[in-house]
Amino acid sequence: MTMRFITLVFVLMSVFGSTVLAENTVRWSAQGDAITLDPHAQNEGMTLATAKQIYEPLVHRDETMALQPGLALSWGLTADPTVWEFVLRQGVTFHDGRLFTADDVVFSFTRALMPTSDLKDIIGTVREAVAVDDFTVRITTEGPNPILPQQITDIYIMSRGWAEENNVTGPQDVASGEETYAVRHTNGTGPFILNLREPDVRTVLTKNPQWWGLQEDEPHNVDRIIFTPVSNAATRVAALLSGELDFVLDTPVQDLARIRRTPGLAVQSTPEVRAIFMGLDTGRVELRSSNIKGKNPFSDLRVRQAMNMAVDRNAIVQRIMRGVAEPAGMLLSPGIGGYTEEIDALPKLDPAAARALLADAGYAGGFSVTLDCTNDRYMNDEAICQAVVGMLARIGITVRLDAKTKVLHFPKIQNNESDFYLLGWGSGTMDSHYHLDFLAMPDRAWNRTGLHDPELFTMIDDIAIETDLVKRDEMINTAWLRLKAAEVYVPLHHQGLAWTMKDRLSLPIQPDNQPQFRLARVAE
Repeated sequence: MTMRFITLVFVLMSVFGSTVLAENTVRWSAQGDAITLDPHAQNEGMTLATAKQIYEPLVHRDETMALQPGLALSWGLTADPTVWEFVLRQGVTFHDGRLFTADDVVFSFTRALMPTSDLKDIIGTVREAVAVDDFTVRITTEGPNPILPQQITDIYIMSRGWAEENNVTGPQDVASGEETYAVRHTNGTGPFILNLREPDVRTVLTKNPQWWGLQEDEPHNVDRIIFTPVSNAATRVAALLSGELDFVLDTPVQDLARIRRTPGLAVQSTPEVRAIFMGLDTGRVELRSSNIKGKNPFSDLRVRQAMNMAVDRNAIVQRIMRGVAEPAGMLLSPGIGGYTEEIDALPKLDPAAARALLADAGYAGGFSVTLDCTNDRYMNDEAICQAVVGMLARIGITVRLDAKTKVLHFPKIQNNESDFYLLGWGSGTMDSHYHLDFLAMPDRAWNRTGLHDPELFTMIDDIAIETDLVKRDEMINTAWLRLKAAEVYVPLHHQGLAWTMKDRLSLPIQPDNQPQFRLARVAE
């Protein structure tokens, strides 16, 4: 036994523990942790993935992303096209034993619309939620909203009484670093109960024996879930290979072939409904991180066009993503309503023409700027940023890379402190309006491009309430063409997914990259 192997064994034992666990314990890992356990505070993938094990929405999605009853058994429009009615499940209890009623739904929607909620824009058309009786809720929108059920799949229901008792009637303000009781404590109705929360170290969930879903035909049989975030990819893979882990969410693409060849392990793959891209602050008079003073290079369309022409998306997909991605020309991925191959066409790769555009814009000598990037959120995120740094250098743009954990990166975007930033965007609604609203509308926490296009903004507002679906699709197409022409973003690729796990674990892969352990089965 080599010293290197002995060292690795001790590293794995210190990270994942050496205790013999119950047969139906699922131990899993990813490169980053949830930012918070407050279900309305942060619209971020791992945060939502953690919340959905504990909390439940009125309507949720199955492994194919189709809508399914959650805490609502049925829903539909009333005679008034601005009013949706939801009939709730009866007999559901929160983890502390409180009975779930319509009052909790009204409270949760009101909370999710508060200023510190990062989900408020998803349900921005909601005017009010009203309890008709203990198990019926009516939600009124500002105008007809044909896709409200699709928009509420990430609006998780909290107990009003628990929130009031613990002074968490409003969502945590993540951007300011606020700490509240709901950041580390939970009380949902979902399939698993929070047992232990050590941020960035370990989160332990246990089976909720009172969960209504256990009465279904094929209930899960998972007794305990142990999540251990590990930033080092080699450590995650080694732990899977050694048996310390049962499931890895974000296995590096270069390790997939070896895992496929390993007895007892399996790989599941599918395209993810997530685009990876870079945002440019075009609205600021002067960039904070640039050597150009008194003006903003990004405010010139020619500069933005040059940057899009300089990025070799195919090289990133082949060399960094190892083919587990598709080059992107738009921010919307295939499978989401409104996607078209025509709009997704790639900008022409032409560094010489890009240099000429920069010179024409007055930057023949180039300029410098800082790129803010995550190193623990997206597949190979820091390597992607490093590649873009090199590609832009070829046309004279000197980029300083500042790669950091998502816990620091995302607040920098939300606080409007970044000139140039990496971001990925999936879809909670499987509809274009979700992307257009968050990534094009002014003053959104995730749109720091400074885009100024009042006609586009009006169009996006109109899309939200258009009930003629043919007309709505035409409006969506026009909006995407307009946003693409502005070139305030540099689309990179549509990320692929590869989940690796022990073959005794059955866990359907989902295009939103958010595992639902309520669908899991462990071979006995």
